Amino acid sequence: MPSVLPILFVLVIALGLMACAALFTPKGPQQVLIRTSLMLALAACYLMWMVTYLAQLHPLIGTPLVLPRSHCPQ
Repeated sequence: MPSVLPILFVLVIALGLMACAALFTPKGPQQVLIRTSLMLALAACYLMWMVTYLAQLHPLIGTPLVLPRSHCPQ
């Protein structure tokens, strides 16, 4: 359970920044483009961070398993 807390904490921060991007984007003809670009960039940064964090928590390659001599195939 402790490994989930940083993921949720950073998710809340990312969602807060997305809400700020949606609310405080200046009015103008490119408002939707700016808002979408900011929110997409924040989502991509969050996903990159989360994948890197989880890859360090649960690596695919670990230390090799050493079996006793009796379990090794001949």
